[in-house]
Amino acid sequence: MTSLSIFFQQLINGLSLGSIYALIALGYTMVYGIVKLINFAHGDIMMMGSYAAYFILVAVGPTPFGFIFAIFTAMVFSACLGMGIEQLAYRPLRNAPRLNSLITAIAVELILQNLMRVLPFVGPDPRQFPTVKVTPINLGAVQIDGIKALVIVASVILMIVLTIIVNYTKVGKAMRAVSFDMPAASLMGINVNKTISLTFAIGSMLAGAAGVLYATAYPMIDPTMGYMPGLKAFVAAVLGGIGSIPGAMIGGLLLGVTETLVKGYGPSAYADAISFGILILILLVKPTGILGKKTVVKV
Repeated sequence: MTSLSIFFQQLINGLSLGSIYALIALGYTMVYGIVKLINFAHGDIMMMGSYAAYFILVAVGPTPFGFIFAIFTAMVFSACLGMGIEQLAYRPLRNAPRLNSLITAIAVELILQNLMRVLPFVGPDPRQFPTVKVTPINLGAVQIDGIKALVIVASVILMIVLTIIVNYTKVGKAMRAVSFDMPAASLMGINVNKTISLTFAIGSMLAGAAGVLYATAYPMIDPTMGYMPGLKAFVAAVLGGIGSIPGAMIGGLLLGVTETLVKGYGPSAYADAISFGILILILLVKPTGILGKKTVVKV
């Protein structure tokens, strides 16, 4: 393979990984945009979605139909889990200081991880994730892994659907109104609790789908698998501009491509450090992130 084809292969790998980061980052940025909460349990919702898909694929087999059914089940399960977490853990603290909600989010993260570790049908040991067979795509001298292509295509479709929901539906308009001014939205007849719950549901659905795609591309799952992807997705959300949906998409793709290129051409052991270092440099130059907007706080 020529150096150009190797670079193109690394770029595809980076886009595949970055699209997964973007899906997870969208959940972070949607929730923060409405309730100003960093939901650190978001990466573990991704992990729960992976396990939901795992049990479906074990039962029906790693066929194309099984994969579609598994990702649908993971998204529904993750949506219900996200709504339950919001109602039980976050809603009672909505008017409390932000530090309380932040500590609660970390507690929920630890609860989900350790719950999966002690469940008898899960346990702490890693499991091999059943993967579907996808035919590689040949583009001249470059061969694109079918799984990587599947991850990119599925992620792009989900991001397009989210963009349509947010910009062109009644639910999306309500979400944008609550994000802009929650008290005014409530006075205008918008059900704030329902809107926030739907926001958690949509963000968690994307995390569940990302969990299935991540496990398909890197077929090994365990109860702590969501920690590092969740942390990097948070970095991607901040990098793109926390609260900005397009920013989360761009931040995820940039982080994935950067991480992959560093591993391919540089000291791979320092890939994570370099990724976080780029975040620090971006925030020093533009503290609001790439597409973030400055906010004025009235005192």
